[in-house]
Amino acid sequence: MNVLVVGGAGYIGSHCVHALAEGPHRPVVVDNLVYGHKAALPQGIPFYNNNLGNKNAISSILQKESIEAVMHFGAYAYVGESVEDPLKYYINNVAETLYLLEAMQASGVTKFIFSSSCATYGTPDQLPITEETPQKPINPYGQTKLDIEQALKALATQKQLSFVALRYFNAAGASLKHPIGEDHTPETHLIPLVCEVALGKRPHVSIFGTDYPTPDGTCLRDYVHVDDLATAHILALDHLNTPGTQLFINLSTGKPYSVREVIQTVESVSSKRVTTLEAPRRPGDPATLYADPTRAKQILNWQPKHSDLGSIIQSAWSWHAQHPNGFHS
Repeated sequence: MNVLVVGGAGYIGSHCVHALAEGPHRPVVVDNLVYGHKAALPQGIPFYNNNLGNKNAISSILQKESIEAVMHFGAYAYVGESVEDPLKYYINNVAETLYLLEAMQASGVTKFIFSSSCATYGTPDQLPITEETPQKPINPYGQTKLDIEQALKALATQKQLSFVALRYFNAAGASLKHPIGEDHTPETHLIPLVCEVALGKRPHVSIFGTDYPTPDGTCLRDYVHVDDLATAHILALDHLNTPGTQLFINLSTGKPYSVREVIQTVESVSSKRVTTLEAPRRPGDPATLYADPTRAKQILNWQPKHSDLGSIIQSAWSWHAQHPNGFHS
């Protein structure tokens, strides 16, 4: 299958491109390289430097490359920035995604895999989170993801699209097969931040809140290895053949780890001491977030294979130690 990967030079997107290229599929990448890295892509993959909202360019690519399905990773994803600059997020994550869908419709492409987020749930009333948990986003980033889910639902109801929306929990780690990993500017994710402290690139890592009602007082989160996420996307392609298919699936492990557990595991794997700074809670940070992965197993036959904390952090540490300046190393 010829698959257009929008945002394919980004963190999760690039891992999916490598997984697609292993066969039997043929990936084609569109990325504007605002946050992506062309160096993260396999050699020989067709690459187009374009914005997803450029309808004419996207339509041309869809037709030229005989695209049969689209994977969409091209969203802005900094929660704090979405609060400070919501218009940026509504333009890119909502308006330009609608232009992408319009280009697909004009080109007769009806299969779509959407990179959604656990941020659509906001702060849940009950745990674990299931796909039926009420969606009540608490920031513009989560709201933009939910807005696109609703648009996809409307299109599928009219048999104009078949889609799978994959709601990730905390993507983490680095490829176990390829020299690619997590390289964001700015970096906001816990595991790479802790690795950078261990490498001496940062003086400390902040622990935001030490008085939560959790075993060690710090937040608990559900981490999923990025290779496991890529596998789920490949499996999802097989569920798009029936017109009007609409599937919402959480990608999670069902087992959360605390901030202190992450720090301790990085120290163990790296044999380095990580200096920490205790700080007040951040507004809107729930004490615990984790999901029930049952639907992913039942529908996709997906089970994470590399998502125990030790495996995740070993892969992340190997990447950061070998690439201390990311893709510019």
